[in-house]
This record gives sequence, structure tokens and C-alpha cells, in this order.
Amino acid sequence: MELSSFLSMRHEILLLAITLLVLIGEIFIPENKKHSIVHMAIFLFGIHTITGFLPTVETSLFGGMFRTNGMIHFFKNVLNIGVFILLLQSADWLQEKVMVQNKGTEFFILLFSSLLGMYFMISSGDFLMFYLGLELSTLPVAALAAYETTNRKSSEAGIKLILSSALASGVSLFGISMLYATSGSIYFNDIIEMITSTDLTILGMILFFAGLAFKISLVPFHFWTADVYEGAPISIASYLSVISKGAAVFILMILLFTVMKPLMHVWENMIYVIAVLTMFIGNLFALRQQNMKRFLAFSSIAQAGFILLGLIAGNQLGTATIVYFVLIYIFSNLAAFGVVQAISLQTGKENIKDYEGLYRTNPNLSLVMMLALFSLAGIPPVAGFFGKFFLFTAAASEGYYLLVFLAVVNVTISLYYYLIVVRAMFLRKSDNPIPFFKNKVYMRLGLLITVIGILVLGLYSPLYDYIYNLSGIFN
Repeated sequence: MELSSFLSMRHEILLLAITLLVLIGEIFIPENKKHSIVHMAIFLFGIHTITGFLPTVETSLFGGMFRTNGMIHFFKNVLNIGVFILLLQSADWLQEKVMVQNKGTEFFILLFSSLLGMYFMISSGDFLMFYLGLELSTLPVAALAAYETTNRKSSEAGIKLILSSALASGVSLFGISMLYATSGSIYFNDIIEMITSTDLTILGMILFFAGLAFKISLVPFHFWTADVYEGAPISIASYLSVISKGAAVFILMILLFTVMKPLMHVWENMIYVIAVLTMFIGNLFALRQQNMKRFLAFSSIAQAGFILLGLIAGNQLGTATIVYFVLIYIFSNLAAFGVVQAISLQTGKENIKDYEGLYRTNPNLSLVMMLALFSLAGIPPVAGFFGKFFLFTAAASEGYYLLVFLAVVNVTISLYYYLIVVRAMFLRKSDNPIPFFKNKVYMRLGLLITVIGILVLGLYSPLYDYIYNLSGIFN
């Protein structure tokens, strides 16, 4: 392999090398020092995240099956940042709950394998590479969802996720076969030239979209989400909510804005309806939740509905706002899940009622959760406000004023249920509040990075301009 090819596949090769090094560490590290695998994996992945920001060139490999450019490279870095924060937040859980069962190495291998699949999925230049990446990104997560083998809900979550994923993959593959039947090729560049608005092509596009809609948790493909999030370990719930969803949104955006662009008159109407349903159902069901993991599950469904506002724009502004919003969403959601994980690990409490009086005993965690929820709700001046504002601007630029109005109504609804948690932490008193505890270094560092991201991203406009310039590649 030439050096230029190596540099263009830097993310994939380095992540594979890290996975192999972790496996070698499992073999050679003595039994009484197995906890060092956690430190080694986090350290190596931190180096991988930093090296990802080295410049790269636009290229295509393996006959067009694999491609990369500035935007794809940037989004892989976004996923790396999210996974690095997640690893920091998971370190205590891994050392206290998982390593004692000798399952720590398997956790990293499965997680990195899933991320590797997402790399290939978003770099795919044809549907074969896309499908292989999709499967590689999905199957390990199903095993991770059932990772707490002594917990019946965790096993149930794994079964529900694998069955839902199998159905989604089958539907998506059937749609791909129809697109192949009408175009005679599985390569994206060839399909762009051949695609027409025939009934078979439209049906293939709808089925393909439905398969990815499962991963993004769009209504009506969202039924698995809350149950899987509740049963899975919190680290895996946050991975599904942020990393998996972000990668699926990105590849869907690429394909709709390039391969499916001639069918925009079809999919824009479909996305319009799904966006409205997803926002309303996600928000209205979140109002009823008492468990924090289910609460954040329906919150993530609603956020997926907001993302569709950028998707329906179908232009460079829409591309930039989607990527920018996903980046903000990663910091915001990981901050919320991080607080939930810290509290659950120390006390085992996961209900909203348990958070009453939290500010009096753990003010720092309360402030982090408040910032995260304010960002998810879109309250200025935190980053989430600017993310939603740009999404609304993208939809309004194409004349979707009614959709923007309905989105604003949903922002109001979401503000109410996010403030329920804030009220419980700051205004409610409890006879048995969560006692004071001090997080370890990794968790504190993970939460600190999320807070910095929430506070800085909304005010650092050059980053949005940079993303906007990169997004012209797909338009």
C-alpha cells in the first residue's frame, strides 16, 4: 500500500492497530494487572483522536468502493471525539463492574469494531461497502447492549436490538437490490447518472431510507429505542444515542444529497411528514417518563426529528447545519448521559425523582446536567440554541415555514420536560437525597470536555464557517 493510500485510510488502519494491541495486552498482561488495559485503551484512542486531525487529501480506493474527502475526514474526527469522551466516562464502570468479570478487553474490541464499521460506512463509494460497514457497526453493539449478563433487562435489550437491526438491514438490503435493478450498478457515481423516477426506484429508495431510519430512531421506526436504552449499560445507551445515530445521519445525508438528489421531489415530502411525527411523538412521550434513560431515549428521538429540518433543505446550508448540530448534540447528550452514569454507578438510582435535592449535595453534577439539558432544549447562550437556530434557518431558506413553526412548538414542549429535571435538582427537597460523592479523574475529565464543548461551540463561529466551506463537496 502506497503512503498516500495509508494516509487516506489513517483512521481505519490506526483503529484496527489499537484493537489488535488491546487484544495482545489481554494475552500478555498478568491477571493482577488487567485493570491497566482500561488505561492503555483510553491512552491509545486519545492518540488516535489527535492524529485524526492531521490533514488528508481527497482520494478514492479499491475501484471507488472507499472514498474520503475533507468533510468525511472531519466527521470521523467528530465520532472520535464522542467515543473518546464516552471511554473517559465509562472508565470507572469498566474498572469496578466489568474488569472484575474479565470482560474488559471484549468491551473495547466490540466498541472499536463497531466504530470501524462506521468509518467504512461513511467512506463507502458503493452499496456493498456501505452494507458491510452497516453490519460491522451494528452487530457488536447488539452484544454490548446485552453486556450485563446478570441483568435480565440487558439481555432483553440485546435481543430487541439484534432483531430490530436484522429487520432494518433486510429492508435496507431489499431497497438496495431494487436500486441495483433499475440502475445496473451498485456504485454511487454510476447510480447518480442512471437514476430516474420510476416506481421501482422510488420503492427502493423508500425501503433503503426505512432501514437507516431504524438506526436514527425516526418515527415509526423508533419502538425499540426506549426499551434498549433502559436495558443496556448506560455507556452503550449513550453510544447508540450519539455515535451510532450520528454516523447514520451522516451517510443518509450524503446519499440523499448526491445519489438520491434526482428523487428529491419524493423524499422531501416523506421527510416532512416523518420530521413532524418524530418531533411530536418523541417530545410527548418524554413528558411521561420517570426513568432517566428512557427520558433521554425519547429526547434523542425528538432531536432526530429536528435534524431532519436540515436534511429537508437539501443544500449546502442544510449539510453544514446537520454536521454542526450533530457535533453540538454529541457534547450535550454525552454530558447528560455522563451525569446519569456517575450517579447510577455510585447509588444505582436512575429515576428523575431520585434527583430531587441533587444541587444541595452534588452542585457540580447538577450544573453539568443543567447545561446539558439547556443545550438540548435550545436555550441561549449555550451551543444547542445555535444548532437549532441554524437548522430552522436551513428549513426556512427553502420555504418550509409551517415546518419551522411546528419545530418551534416542539422546542416549547421539550423545554417543559427538560425543566422538570432541572426543577427536581434545584428546587425540590428530598428526605433521602443522593449523598455527596466525588468522581474519579476520568469521569471528571470527560464531563469537563463536554462542558467546554457546550459553552464554546455556540460562540465559536469560525468552526461553523469551516464546516460550511467543507459541506460544498456534497452540493
